[in-house]
Amino acid sequence: MLAKILSFGLNGINGYPVVIELDINAGLPGYDVVGLADTAIKESKSRVKAAIKNSSFNYPINKVIINLAPADTKKEGSMYDLPIALGILVAEDVLPNTAVKDYVVLGELSLNGEIRKLNGIMPMLISAKQMGYNKFIIPKDNAMEASFIDEIEVYPVENLKQVVSFLKGEIEIAKNDCKTFESALKEHDFNHDFAYVKGQASAKRAMEIAAAGWHNILLIGPPGAGKTMLAKCFPSILPDLTFEESLEVTKIHSVAGILDPKKGIVVERPFRSPHHTATLIALTGGGAKAKPGEISLAHNGVLFLDEMPEYARNTIETLRQPMEDGYITVARNALTVQYPANFILVASMNPCPCGYYGSSTNQCKCTPAAIHKYLSKVSGPLLDRIDLHIEVDSINYEELSHYELEEPSREIKKRVNKAREIQLNRFKDSNIYSNAKMNEKEFKQYCKLDKDSNDLLELAFKKLNLSARAYNRILKVARTIADLDGKENIEKQHVMEAIQYRTLDKKYTV
Repeated sequence: MLAKILSFGLNGINGYPVVIELDINAGLPGYDVVGLADTAIKESKSRVKAAIKNSSFNYPINKVIINLAPADTKKEGSMYDLPIALGILVAEDVLPNTAVKDYVVLGELSLNGEIRKLNGIMPMLISAKQMGYNKFIIPKDNAMEASFIDEIEVYPVENLKQVVSFLKGEIEIAKNDCKTFESALKEHDFNHDFAYVKGQASAKRAMEIAAAGWHNILLIGPPGAGKTMLAKCFPSILPDLTFEESLEVTKIHSVAGILDPKKGIVVERPFRSPHHTATLIALTGGGAKAKPGEISLAHNGVLFLDEMPEYARNTIETLRQPMEDGYITVARNALTVQYPANFILVASMNPCPCGYYGSSTNQCKCTPAAIHKYLSKVSGPLLDRIDLHIEVDSINYEELSHYELEEPSREIKKRVNKAREIQLNRFKDSNIYSNAKMNEKEFKQYCKLDKDSNDLLELAFKKLNLSARAYNRILKVARTIADLDGKENIEKQHVMEAIQYRTLDKKYTV
């Protein structure tokens, strides 16, 4: 008897339907899987056989043939264990074929018939919903993740025997409760707060601008000046995630297998800080299964590169394209996957090997050749894509020893949220959320200058020998400064401040 069970597969963070066709024929016992199945699927024979027997059902002694359609698309993972087991039971007349035709079935089986948690449930369910499917049987451990998708019926199950009894109508399984995004939100206490960062007023101001307009930022200064602490405080002033942004982040983290099953959704902006020994694949994504890398895990959040020149040059150069486009394409022999990568790059670096080149408190001991070699590890085109270059110098004893707290992050965040609301209203008819992501159309509309501002920018452009990209980024930063100032138009003082954040790369060019 032929059985058909509907399941889903994953291509990046997008799901696609997979029809599992199963036929049992007379002949020598066997178990053949066709349809470009990977090793994990082919090994399902042992898991499915043991699970069926240990759930008090009979496993067929005939030839079992399984086809995963579409047959020309590579299938990966253990998510097809449960639908294959149900297909065998349908073919053996334990279940009627009509009992499973309305459901999308996903689940990995253990040897005793228990159903285990899967990675990537949320993107598969969202894709299935968009295609018109609305009934799902999934592992109970994925129930929280699925509860944030409305207008679908989700039946979380614990074991194979329970699924069979449910499909035969012998028991009822309560549908998964739908939760709202607001119910998952809560006041979050960050471990790092700007209230405890002494001095560094100019750096804090620059980070406020970066948070408000989603601008990349580079902190340059000697060791011990507070660059890392400033970067770790940065998430505390970022605007809250919207529900749409949260879903995007959750889908990526679900595919990567790092989503907290108790929360089911990501409600805080990611902060990823890969070690400088991270490989190119670890940063960009890839591997045998084309998994998302650090830049995609930082989507809608922060990617922090501490001591950027210490990273392999070919590794950090791969940031150039996703910093412009907001996504990265991972291409492998049999698979091409596109992952979102809209992150704020926060980078820090010493200005030289000893760290004290340009410092006002310590003497640099490096030769010009050593300084040039060190700084050349970060290319000009990459620096050109960083909107704000900030000098963070050592603070004096008086600043460090006073006990009064600085302005707390929550106060800075209020100004950031206000500026972000202005941008959301400005770009409400487009797929843009921040000034940094303006395209040419929005740029010409919202970054107009009066004569004084234009003359000032022209002078800076010629004197500093700026690129066309730097010109655009200066104006985008000026637009953000104007938003923080509550001004409808960019004014001269906004342009002047934005220009100051593009001069340090010239200072440190040897």
